[in-house]
Amino acid sequence: MSAAPPQSPHAGGIRLHADSLADLASARDHFLAQLRQLGLHSQVEISEACATAAGSAREFEQGFALRAELAAQWAPGHDTTGLTRQLQLDTQHRTDDLEREILLAMLLGPVAFSFPGHAELASALRIRRNMVKAARKTALAFHTTEAERPEDCWTYHEDSGFTVRPGHALVPALQKATQPEASGKLYSFSCYRATEYVILLAIAEELAHCNPALMHGLQQQWERRAIMSGQFHEVFLREYGSMEAPLPPKYYVPGDRLWFRNPDAHSSDVTGYEGSWVFYLGGGLFTNFWKREQPYTLTDKCLELFHWRHATYIDAAGELQIDESVVEAGVKATRADPQETARVLELMLRLREPKGVYQSGGCIDSSREHPRWVCPGTADMVLPVF
Repeated sequence: MSAAPPQSPHAGGIRLHADSLADLASARDHFLAQLRQLGLHSQVEISEACATAAGSAREFEQGFALRAELAAQWAPGHDTTGLTRQLQLDTQHRTDDLEREILLAMLLGPVAFSFPGHAELASALRIRRNMVKAARKTALAFHTTEAERPEDCWTYHEDSGFTVRPGHALVPALQKATQPEASGKLYSFSCYRATEYVILLAIAEELAHCNPALMHGLQQQWERRAIMSGQFHEVFLREYGSMEAPLPPKYYVPGDRLWFRNPDAHSSDVTGYEGSWVFYLGGGLFTNFWKREQPYTLTDKCLELFHWRHATYIDAAGELQIDESVVEAGVKATRADPQETARVLELMLRLREPKGVYQSGGCIDSSREHPRWVCPGTADMVLPVF
């Protein structure tokens, strides 16, 4: 058996790997059954199974990608924002259509989504689906500095952050903090922390289904100390794309977490306006936690970030602030002028520059984030040891 990579016409797509050819064949058959159930099996190219080096051991791998002619037709230049329009998918009301969009976007990916068997792929699909559904329901009170949670099931300490009170399950506690239907109230916290809660909620819902032991550990973790910021990223997420090998500017998979950078040096000094953390919901839409009934298109997001530079002022305390009414007026005026809209988009759809550099970059990040593996025996989501 050759040790060369799979001879797939695509470098990316979905790849399954296993310790034996028999296990790989089983994973492939389960995936093909899933594709057949969604009506996608005839649209996929399958590479030959091959052996790959896995440290001192040997693994077997097989690649799956959307047929090249369909990829060119449905997502030219890896632009996935028009998939639902192209295929007339109703991802808002049909879960199977949402799953189709997720899988299609992964299958035409410029980099590989790799899974140790079909169980991890199936869990990843469900987690992305959970994230989209939770993100659609998430709404926050707009405040860049305050932080609050439902006091009946959350408590705060400077050393441990917001933790869940013993006796309160993590999933409903997260729902109450982020979904006004569950609590009857909007709570104030940053869009970045809100993305962590949506991710955590989606993972917890899947762990209850596939890995109760890890779910128990997650519950205990949040009763003791919250995992936040850089540590949250390290424990729960993997990143794909990089500054050296950036993703195409319009390539997104439903459930991706991503950052739109404010490319203006002056207005980015305003707390909370350094950029914007969002989820891709599919259908060309991104989360708007402040006005969830008005999710952003890519154009909307670019115009908003562009006009932050025109809305700065110094408040009574001498602090730099941004006037949202000025931003809204600027977006409306630009929207009414197709030539000005095109000019702004040409600027903003450029890839962002490195940290601290503000010259000629746009707001588009080079990478996206999605959760790690979660299934028993293959999970690489390791909680801190106390």
